[in-house]
Amino acid sequence: METITGDAALDFCLRLARAQAAMVRRLDAALGGHFGLSFSDFMLLHHLAKAPGGRLRRVDLAERQGLTASGVTRTLLPLEKNGMVARQPDPRDARVGYAVITSAGHEMLDNALVTAREVSAELLRSSAPDQLDALAAVLGSVAGMNLTNS
Repeated sequence: METITGDAALDFCLRLARAQAAMVRRLDAALGGHFGLSFSDFMLLHHLAKAPGGRLRRVDLAERQGLTASGVTRTLLPLEKNGMVARQPDPRDARVGYAVITSAGHEMLDNALVTAREVSAELLRSSAPDQLDALAAVLGSVAGMNLTNS
């Protein structure tokens, strides 16, 4: 296996940061214009929908979002106010709280998924599927993820 140089690694990281910023801008604009959601809101709903029972502990949600616990709480507030997410206490431990996607949140996510998929396909239109699989593996490794905890 060939070792990656510091210059190649830095170039990749700089390109990745620029690509991430462009992707977020495009998804924010599309999701915001159609549904009033930010891409961060969309990701939060997506993580909740994929979780068992449609709920996650706030600390687990924060880890998946790449946010602090207080950052995820600030992100959840407007979604709770709009009825897309609810709070659920743990009956066995009062210190633990869950965020739960509601039926309104599922409906919003289902509609937003169509737009998110279209924008994502447009952003990646010139990439071959095997390139995406390889890049997904690299990005998952950087983020400390695997296919089961995406």
